[in-house]
Amino acid sequence: MGIFNKLRNELIDIIEWLDDSQHTLVWRFPRYQNEIKNGAQLIVRPGQKAVFVREGEIADAFEPGTYTLNTSNLPLLGTLAGWKYGFESPFKAEVYFVSTRQLTDLKWGTPNPIMMRDPDFGPIRLRAFGVYTLRAIDPKALLRELVGTDGIFEAAEVTELLKSIIISTFAEVIGRSQIAALDLAARYQELGEAVRKVVCERIDDEYGLELPSLNIVNIALPEEVEKALDKRSSMGVIGDLARYQQYQLASALPLAAANPGGGGAAAGLGLGMGMAMANQLLYAAAPGSSGPAPGGPNFGSATTPWGVPPPPPAPAAPLWHVANNGQTFGPFSLAQLAQAVAEGQLTRATTVWSAGMSGWLAAAQVPELAALFGTANPPPPPPPPR
Repeated sequence: MGIFNKLRNELIDIIEWLDDSQHTLVWRFPRYQNEIKNGAQLIVRPGQKAVFVREGEIADAFEPGTYTLNTSNLPLLGTLAGWKYGFESPFKAEVYFVSTRQLTDLKWGTPNPIMMRDPDFGPIRLRAFGVYTLRAIDPKALLRELVGTDGIFEAAEVTELLKSIIISTFAEVIGRSQIAALDLAARYQELGEAVRKVVCERIDDEYGLELPSLNIVNIALPEEVEKALDKRSSMGVIGDLARYQQYQLASALPLAAANPGGGGAAAGLGLGMGMAMANQLLYAAAPGSSGPAPGGPNFGSATTPWGVPPPPPAPAAPLWHVANNGQTFGPFSLAQLAQAVAEGQLTRATTVWSAGMSGWLAAAQVPELAALFGTANPPPPPPPPR
């Protein structure tokens, strides 16, 4: 087999690389004992460069084109080989083809969150990922610093190094920019270009590489921050909280009406909604009033709608919740529950709960509410004596 390879390669006088890969950066031309015939044809296709290496010394480099190899176009190699008057015999040299086209679909991302100080949220952690393209611009530096004697050098062999450089550069750029987290989405292109330029400055002379493009696909906030943003957005969608409460009351009325046999819970719910609606109508009719705020009549105003100074605040009274059919309603005041009892809407068996109670109890078992039902009716009197 060795003799066959020797004879076959002695007949080969064309040196070329037909690149059918997608992520190969460097490929070494296979030659028996590295012998190249004088006058051989060198074909360098677009997107390639060819570099001759003799005994570990980088010699001549060729741009795309077709060349007949001789002493006139191999001056450095001739100097290394000691050619003085030309040569006719084969010479020994390694030929490396370097791809200069862009290698695409390369991904980067932050394996760990990046800490930054945000003007809105304070210290937060960010994650980011994106894509970039890679291209060789200095074949000699690439061979000297990364390839060495590797016959095939893939982009995957340098991506881990590039990822670490991109991530550290991204952390520096985003830290210096002091852009609020909520404004980052509008600055992806600007940040990506800033990161690309700094990375290129670090790898062009060092490794002979450049990043023609670098894109940020997404910058993600921590889960707890996203939940807080969702809550803030929900409050913004609600808008006027007083009008939203009116809407909730109006929406609950048909439910209570459709469940007349729901017991004291539904009755208490209807009572509470009725009093709240009456309160809303009362203050809507009062001159100069925009309606009561949640919590009491014209809460937040210096006077009542009739110009009378408000009384001093009353001691905080317990509020009660009513359960019915697996749902909780309330809170209701003691006065609301008393009116519900008077109208027969709240019964002794209705389950209630208030702050400080260990669990739900029937209304008649709660001392504060038992008095609302009065004393039990006496049995019928005995018949008169005969």
